[in-house]
Amino acid sequence: MDYEFMTAGTPLPPCLPFPEALVKLPVSGTAKIMYCRMLDAMLTRGIEDENGILFVYFPVKQLAAALSRCNMTVKRSLNELENVGLIMRVRQQGFGEPNRIYVLIPKKGIEKA
Repeated sequence: MDYEFMTAGTPLPPCLPFPEALVKLPVSGTAKIMYCRMLDAMLTRGIEDENGILFVYFPVKQLAAALSRCNMTVKRSLNELENVGLIMRVRQQGFGEPNRIYVLIPKKGIEKA
């Protein structure tokens, strides 16, 4: 296997943002990676609502495929993130419309049980 050592000028491959506050949160690893994936999606292709606040549409099937997890694991992780206040899901009017997901910014040192 070939190795490449990092220098000051080494370009990094694409990376997901991982807020430091996530490290100690009592959520699963899947929920943490999901949060990072949604945060990245919001920063790169977020949509502004009527108040100028960014949100994303990320259907369960899409999240499951992106994370290589089953739909049930994705639903459980979404609930974890919502319960600790890292996302807010807003249901849309109309049958089959995906939820808006607002990715909330964690406050440094959040301690929730």
